[in-house]
Amino acid sequence: MEPQNIVIRSALAHEAPLLSDLGARAFYQAFAADNTPEDIADYLAGAFSPEKQADELTRPGSTFLILEINGTPAGYAHLQEGHVPECVTGNHPIELVRFYLLHDWTGKGIGSRLMQACFNEVRRTGADVLWLGVWERNARAIAFYQKWGFTIVGTHSFQLGSDLQQDYIMQRLVS
Repeated sequence: MEPQNIVIRSALAHEAPLLSDLGARAFYQAFAADNTPEDIADYLAGAFSPEKQADELTRPGSTFLILEINGTPAGYAHLQEGHVPECVTGNHPIELVRFYLLHDWTGKGIGSRLMQACFNEVRRTGADVLWLGVWERNARAIAFYQKWGFTIVGTHSFQLGSDLQQDYIMQRLVS
């Protein structure tokens, strides 16, 4: 199915259940095949509860951009000002906490529309660096981010259930 109408908009305060469902589905589609069912279930229960999403929606410096195709949510990005690892440079960095697209829409250029919207939002805030963490085994995502000019500047640990994984920290100057 080719997208007819793509809209990227800010999430509304009452949309925590939507973000919970959309995030859990996208995460499961992306990572279930490479992790144990127990670790996936444990992570999904904690990271994507409606309560957690409501908290993240109202956190100062937090922005959610929802991507809709033909009126149906197909992905989202979560940007967050705040804690920055030492390896990230810049005077005002912002983290791309999550960048999710449902599997049916990957590889169709739609992720690029969402990434462009992220950069537009980051520029609006006056930030000078966008940074993110990406699993070292997620070659497709790493290639996507590199295509957008992100470079690896460090690593950090990511706990997925009982599995301690390593993420690359990537950043890109915002111009």
